[in-house]
Amino acid sequence: MLLVSIFTGWLLSASFAPIDRWYLAPLAVALWLWILSKDRHSIFNSLVIAFTFNAFLLHWSSIYVGSTPWLVLAFGEALLFLPLAWARGQRIYFFPLIFIVMEEIRSRFPFGGFGWARLAFSQAEAPYRSVAAIGGVSLLSAMVLLIGFALFFIVRNIRVSAFVLLSITGILFITSIAPNLETRGVFRALLVQGNVPQLGLDFNARAKAVFDLHIAQTQEALRADTKYQVIIWPENSVDVDPFTNSDVRQALGAINTRTQKPVIIGAVLNSGNSVKNASILWNHGAKSSYIKQHITPFGEYIPLRALARYFSPYVDQVNDFDSGTKDVFHQVDNVTIAPIICYELIDDSYINRISTKSDLLVVQTNNATFGTSAQSIQQLSISRIRAIENHRDLLSVSTTGISGSIDADGNIKQVTVQNQAGHLFTQSNLYSGRTWANYLGWWSFWLLIMGLMLIGNIARRLDS
Repeated sequence: MLLVSIFTGWLLSASFAPIDRWYLAPLAVALWLWILSKDRHSIFNSLVIAFTFNAFLLHWSSIYVGSTPWLVLAFGEALLFLPLAWARGQRIYFFPLIFIVMEEIRSRFPFGGFGWARLAFSQAEAPYRSVAAIGGVSLLSAMVLLIGFALFFIVRNIRVSAFVLLSITGILFITSIAPNLETRGVFRALLVQGNVPQLGLDFNARAKAVFDLHIAQTQEALRADTKYQVIIWPENSVDVDPFTNSDVRQALGAINTRTQKPVIIGAVLNSGNSVKNASILWNHGAKSSYIKQHITPFGEYIPLRALARYFSPYVDQVNDFDSGTKDVFHQVDNVTIAPIICYELIDDSYINRISTKSDLLVVQTNNATFGTSAQSIQQLSISRIRAIENHRDLLSVSTTGISGSIDADGNIKQVTVQNQAGHLFTQSNLYSGRTWANYLGWWSFWLLIMGLMLIGNIARRLDS
């Protein structure tokens, strides 16, 4: 059973990028249920499945910091899957319910949560992905669980399987009758992926060099006679504070003068002992500045620093950033742009809050510290689900790639080559109105919990 558990964990990870086969997720769920139904060692086997899943999925976290932090992360995340071991015997009917509850907990705890491994984020190519616009990320994860649940019961009790499939059909029917949001215009942008001198933790050892690369790639893009309304640079593209460095300030002003357009930059601001990660709309000075609110644990600040030193020699290379306290939007030609800085992409509450007040989502990120790993393409898959969930076109721009343009249905319209300098001229649709997921917000989770509880109880009666 050990080998079967390891295979199940790998199978679940293979539904995510880079293998990216969405249908493997429900198959892995069905196999997990089979293991729970056959073996008494449910705690051990569930731990093996969860550890294997997280270890394969999050291997990119070891690229430059070594194996120890990666394995600690994978094991720590695996522990938060252990309540699934309780779902055996007469409790197996509540496996989907427990799984969704634990996904929500992992998205919030500890250190603000780490929801990277949510099942929904493996479903960017799934034919039912549009349910995210009805019940958010949790409902899309639940679809994976219910399909796996139905597959498991096909050979055990066809009545239960038929009932679960009927429930899935009901969800899809609700999705089909949801109102379509109307297009109210288009927005054109130039995305600049300038690249970095070298990949790794010290990608920005010469921060001015990264800035110069983005200047050079912008100038190359400007040789094309293409219409756009704003230029967008990624996170960490301006790690020399433009408010204190006159050379950087003048170079940005020169772009404004030449193009007569604003630039949305990703900047690190240093003022005394305060360091902040910012998205700034720059047009001969800052017109609006957003300070990242959900800063990255162990990347932008070190929780439990004294303890963390035992696991990584790089801990003291990280200076703790200060987090922002309010939402700020960039206004360009009467279009409201919501900035999302890297890690904030997995923050449900932030994404839902800003999506309801904006016309376009812009993700500014930096993937240089993860080399040529699958981290960037996994992040792009998360962006695709967020676009569907909020029915907003989304632009994602990275220092090293992958940058891309995504439509409101989650389709990738344009994409750059990873770890190569490049640029994209994009055209995004603007939509009016909000999705059901936007309207329901936190209530969608509680409605889903009640629905899964009802499905579990009915399945138990049908199987008795």
